[in-house]
Amino acid sequence: MPRFDLPLAELETYRPDLPEPSDFDEFWAETLERSRAAGGDVVVTPAETPLTTIEAFDVTFPGFAGDPVKAWLLVPAGASAPLPAVVEFIGYGGGRGLPFEKLGWASAGFAHFVMDTRGQGSGWGSGGGTPDPHGTGPSASGFMTRGIEDPAAYYYRRVFTDAVRAVDAVRTLPGVDATRVAVAGASQGGGIALAAAGLCEGLVAVLPDVPFLCEFPRSVGFTDRDPYQEIVRYLSVHRGADELVHRTLSYFDGAIMATRATAPALFSAALMDLTCPPSTVFAAFNRYGAADKRIEVYTHNDHEGGQLYQWAEQVRFLREHL
Repeated sequence: MPRFDLPLAELETYRPDLPEPSDFDEFWAETLERSRAAGGDVVVTPAETPLTTIEAFDVTFPGFAGDPVKAWLLVPAGASAPLPAVVEFIGYGGGRGLPFEKLGWASAGFAHFVMDTRGQGSGWGSGGGTPDPHGTGPSASGFMTRGIEDPAAYYYRRVFTDAVRAVDAVRTLPGVDATRVAVAGASQGGGIALAAAGLCEGLVAVLPDVPFLCEFPRSVGFTDRDPYQEIVRYLSVHRGADELVHRTLSYFDGAIMATRATAPALFSAALMDLTCPPSTVFAAFNRYGAADKRIEVYTHNDHEGGQLYQWAEQVRFLREHL
C-alpha cells in the first residue's frame, strides 16, 4: 500500500494541541483511589508447563473496583536475586493466552507479567480468562464504544485501571525488584502502556510499540480500519453524538496521557500503518513528558511494525536504563 500520512520530516515535529478535560487528573486520581480502596489479594499459583528454563505462575490480582484480573508471571528458572520486571499489555481482541507463548523477556533475564485484558481474548490467540462484569449502554460491535457517552462508564476506564493495579501487584511479588518495573505493549497494548506511564509513578521505562488509542480527534475517521472504525460506525448511527463521544475519549487519549509520563520511553511507528496511523503515534511521542525518549521508525511496514526487531531494541533500551 502507498504511504498515506504526513512525511517523516513533518511527523518529527507534529505536536497537535488536544482538548483536555479540566478535571482529567481528578478523574483519574479518584478512579484509582476507589479501586485501591476496594482491596483484594494478589494470588500466585504455580502453573504446569513443559518448560525447563522458565517457571510460570498463574496470577490473579485486584483490578478496577477490585474485580479479579488474570495474568501470567514468567521468571527464569532458579533465579535468586530480585529481578527487574516487564508488565506487558495485549493487543486488541487477544488475551493472555497460554503460559508458554511468550518466552522472550524471561529468557532475557526479566520477570515477565502478562496482563489479561478484561472481556477480550476471543478474537485471536489462545484465549483469555478475565470477564468484564460491568454492563454499559448501547454500543457497536467490539469494545471501543462500550459506555462511550460517559467517561465513568467507558470500557477503557476499567482497562487502564487494571493496568495500574497490575503494576501495583507486580511490585508486591517476591523475586521482583519493585524499583525496577517497566511497562510494554504493542497496538492496544502500547496504548495501555502509555496510560500506565501517565498514571503510575516510578517506572523505569515505557515501551509503546505502534500504540493504539492515541489522538482520537484525528484517528477517528482518518483510517477505515477497525478498531477506530467502530467509533465511526457508532457515530453514523448516533447522529449528533460527536461532541459527547469525543469528550469521553479525551480522558483516555494516549497523547494526553503521554504528557504526564516521566519514565524513559522507546516508541515505534510504522509509516504504512493504516491501523494506528504514524501521525497519531508521533502525536503521543512528541507530547511525551520525559526528555529521555526515542522512536524507531519502520518505513515500509504496516501495523506489524518492527516485530522482533523492535523487541531486540526494547531489550537493549531497557538494559541501558537499569
